[in-house]
Amino acid sequence: MSSQRFTVSKSEGEGEQSAPDIQGEVNQLFEGDEPATSSAKDGAEPAAAGAEVIVVLKGESNPKESSPFINSSDATAEKSQQYDGKHMALFEEEMDTSPMVSSLLSSLANYSNLPQGSKEHEEAENNEATETRKKPAPQLGTLMGVYLPCIQNIFGVILFLRMTWLVGIGGVIGTFIIVFMCCSTVSMSPLCLVLTDFFCVCVCEAGGSYYMISRSLGPEFGGAVGICFYLGTTFAGAMYILGAIELCHLSPGGSGGSRGRGRLLNNMRVYGTILLTSMATVVFVGVKYVNKLALVFLACVILSIVAVYAGVIKTAIDPPIFPVCLLGNRTLVWKTFDVCAKTLETSNGTITTQLWQMFCDSPYLNATCDKYFAANNVTEIQGIPGITSGIMTENLFSTFYEKDITSFFTLLVGIYFPSVTGIMAGSNRSGDLRDAQKSIPVGTICAITTTTIVYMSSVILFGACIDGVVLRDKFGEGVHGNLVIGTLAWPSPWVIVIGSFFSTCGAGLQSLTGAPRLLQAIAKDGIVPALRIFGHGKANGEPTWSLLLTACICEIGILIASLDAVAPILSMFFLMCYMFVNLACALQTLLRTPNWRPRFKFYHWTLSFLGMSLCLTLMFLCSWYYAIVAMVIAGSIYKYIEFAGAEKEWGDGIRGLSLSAARYALMRLEEGQPHTKNWRPQLLVLVSTDAEQNIEQPRLLSLTNQLKAGKGLTIVGTALEGTYLANHDRAQRAEQALRKLMETEKVKGFCQVTVSSNLRDATSHLLQASGLGGLKHNAVLVSWPCNWKQGDEHQHWRNFIACQRNTAAHLALLVPKNISAYPSNGERFTEGHIDVWWIVHDGGMLMLLPFLLRQHKVWRKCKMRIFTVAQMDDNSIQMKKDLTTFLYHLRIDAMVEVVEMQDSDISAYTYEKTLVMEQRSQMLKKINLTKTEREREVSLPLLCSFSWLKFIPGTQVQMTWTEKCDGEAAKPPGFNVRRMHTALRLNEVVVKKSSEAKLVLLNMPGPPKNRTGDENYMEFLEVLTEGLNRVLLVRGGGREVITIYS
Repeated sequence: MSSQRFTVSKSEGEGEQSAPDIQGEVNQLFEGDEPATSSAKDGAEPAAAGAEVIVVLKGESNPKESSPFINSSDATAEKSQQYDGKHMALFEEEMDTSPMVSSLLSSLANYSNLPQGSKEHEEAENNEATETRKKPAPQLGTLMGVYLPCIQNIFGVILFLRMTWLVGIGGVIGTFIIVFMCCSTVSMSPLCLVLTDFFCVCVCEAGGSYYMISRSLGPEFGGAVGICFYLGTTFAGAMYILGAIELCHLSPGGSGGSRGRGRLLNNMRVYGTILLTSMATVVFVGVKYVNKLALVFLACVILSIVAVYAGVIKTAIDPPIFPVCLLGNRTLVWKTFDVCAKTLETSNGTITTQLWQMFCDSPYLNATCDKYFAANNVTEIQGIPGITSGIMTENLFSTFYEKDITSFFTLLVGIYFPSVTGIMAGSNRSGDLRDAQKSIPVGTICAITTTTIVYMSSVILFGACIDGVVLRDKFGEGVHGNLVIGTLAWPSPWVIVIGSFFSTCGAGLQSLTGAPRLLQAIAKDGIVPALRIFGHGKANGEPTWSLLLTACICEIGILIASLDAVAPILSMFFLMCYMFVNLACALQTLLRTPNWRPRFKFYHWTLSFLGMSLCLTLMFLCSWYYAIVAMVIAGSIYKYIEFAGAEKEWGDGIRGLSLSAARYALMRLEEGQPHTKNWRPQLLVLVSTDAEQNIEQPRLLSLTNQLKAGKGLTIVGTALEGTYLANHDRAQRAEQALRKLMETEKVKGFCQVTVSSNLRDATSHLLQASGLGGLKHNAVLVSWPCNWKQGDEHQHWRNFIACQRNTAAHLALLVPKNISAYPSNGERFTEGHIDVWWIVHDGGMLMLLPFLLRQHKVWRKCKMRIFTVAQMDDNSIQMKKDLTTFLYHLRIDAMVEVVEMQDSDISAYTYEKTLVMEQRSQMLKKINLTKTEREREVSLPLLCSFSWLKFIPGTQVQMTWTEKCDGEAAKPPGFNVRRMHTALRLNEVVVKKSSEAKLVLLNMPGPPKNRTGDENYMEFLEVLTEGLNRVLLVRGGGREVITIYS
């Protein structure tokens, strides 16, 4: 939301100000005025004396999310039912904009807070499609919409393919710690969401976790994390498909074992692509078919798990005969030999076996054999001794193959974590749920509880039933190329193969169903312009284009053809999503947002912070380089959305955090004045507008950009004349023009428009009311009134001098002359000089401004020259030496030159110039007299001073000396002559030295204390800068702005 502050004051007219001091002028600005007669007749309350009204206008901002409360379409449609004319006459005036509670309650009960992008997309779809066909309402409940998808994603490929291997490598204790740590980490996110009623506080629509994060942390964070979560869900689908192909490879009678592993990668790529195509086709047909198949898949999963538990119970009664051949502590592939022995004793003597021939160069006993084969014995053990065998004690601790235990522990974490990443499967499909606020928390928590119990119990049961050597056999080479968990199941290994295959297929279907909907929700919000095409779909809302992109990305994971390589990739993306879900809960609680009202009163933000810390720790624990890559991807997406994405106002927590940080920073700035080292020009740029509210001096903002380079505070303001109510539209257009020009000139800052009865008061209000607390402007940039000599422009230069007087107390003043000749931001000076004429000390402004300008690419190649003026009594040589030393300490590279000004008599030209100036001043005064004053002037006797000439703008008038009554030549007052003499002499020197300079900076003389000499003051400045192309007049703010200390 963008807002604009307008300062409005009431004034009868422009009174004559006679107080010479600045304080008196400031007091006059707040003098009360008598109420107008018309206002009194209309019954309006008169404005209080000294009152200043701050009005906040809502500018052109982004559309907000729909609301059933005020000014909604529903309220307009039911306008006829809002007022019955009987008992609510007191509120009759409000009925057009505020609905009655009786008509509002029905809207509140069925309130759906769809994001603006989704509404616009749905409206466009409805307009393009047939008018009669409407999008069906979501009908999925807790069981079908949340619980089953979560169960299918969690009970996936890792449980059946890698869990036994994890127990064998990490031991029962180590694997139990990994399972507990991963389950606790992922459980923290939905637990925080349930405890805080996040699904109720933030009405969850399509997009699930993306919707929650984006509405809590803003579109940048939400888009970045949402896309990463989409990529993780997509790669999860690839992992499930690879797992399904590996299950087929390890099925009884399959190609498992060492001889088949060479063809495994290519088989995974070919069969994985075929399976992906089939799954994508099912999803394309409709999500309802996926939900119908979910029951079948879940039945297979439950049957497989029950078969495993039945097999464990059977081992306690009748352990299966399952021999495993070992060479030392390594399993041997049964397919390559028939007897588990090196030699056999027969009646004819000792003979060698097929196993001997595998490791030796001949079948004879004196053959040369492999060293490991010769050094170790071949033994046959019982692979599944049973739960009562006491094998648990041998499997309690880890058995790593390498010395670096830490790296393998982190490897186990990275491989196992994808098995618990299905907790968001239900929230991803929140757009298809009948009641997302109820279904997501209940279904997710139930799914987490179920799967955690199964995983933890399986770790203990596997370690208690199966020998450690068999557990560490990842590809089942020691069990005839079959699944290790399949050998444990009862009644047949095929139960596990079929059940796990359908389980992985079901999980893959859920991923291919949830990922396109997540991408569609991101695209509909319009925060990523490049993804807008993926917001479209079929007439029933199915995300066709998103599904196509998801299938293509999933194919990339299938081409990797390694389940262990894909698992850490998706772990990073999921962990990042869970981390930001916890951050969203913690941030909303810490900020105490008024609309954040969780029902569970005992929730504390430390719970979310703990979950966030665990997620971040696991990211680097699994794979530090993958974690860095994932963060770089998320950061790049964040900056892209920030740069090119659509601005959204969702009331997110980041905005609240920014407000809290801004308030804290402003309070800190109030503690004292900034040190000289930290001083930089905080500019208030005053611009004027024409009748069409177009900016008349656009190059002022170019100069602002070159001075600031995006740093510090910049406020661009303009003043409008009239009453606020009558000029509201003008103020809006002026504010939009300012903002548009600031965007064009790449000026980062704020804009402000004030409306008052006259421009002088409006400008004064701008100078006084702009900024907030310690974040206020310290310098004013205003353009020189170019046509001030024209008769109809006299009010402009009067306002200009009034602005100078208002800034004289504590603000620096920068006045560029010939602003239209200043370079734009696209121009480049390849050579030239920036000349500084340092006549009086101004706190160092003249030194600092050229340095800042030379930081910009426009002025970068210009060299800096500093001129100072020496009087007759000054030692010019010593002045140059001191100035050079001073610049050396300031670390400013500049050439130094001291200009000596010799005393000279005042020339006749100076007298003539001064006389012309004063005659013109008198004529301007005479023109501005009222009728009564003019008649009084005529009745007064004429004094013999000057012969008045009628001033006609645009005509040349020959000014000549006049005679006094006694015949002597009349001369102007001495102080004006001296000032004119100084201006002419300085101009002569400056033009001589700096006529070819790209920019000339000069000390700006202060305005006269006697207001009757304002016209002469403008003439002095005009003479001082005559003949120069670009001039920047500078007056300091009364404090040092540059120092030799860093």
